[in-house]
Amino acid sequence: MHTLRFLGKALQDLKKIDLPFQKIIKEKLLILAENPENLKNNIVKLIGTKEDYYRLRVGSYRIIYEKQDKELIILIIRIGHRREIYQ
Repeated sequence: MHTLRFLGKALQDLKKIDLPFQKIIKEKLLILAENPENLKNNIVKLIGTKEDYYRLRVGSYRIIYEKQDKELIILIIRIGHRREIYQ
């Protein structure tokens, strides 16, 4: 099981999202922490970044995160709508 950690900007992003979508995103994050293999169809490694960033698709929203396997941490970097998240 991985530990979820959020950057301050990611928490701000999450608070701006409507409550029903927040609930769905939180459920997916818990699944991601317990067993990332269950979401492997919705996870893609981002190209063009120095770090090992990944993208988790949750409906129209995207969660950008970094996986630190040595420490079993998933660092949530940004959460946002697919139109805005990659800018």
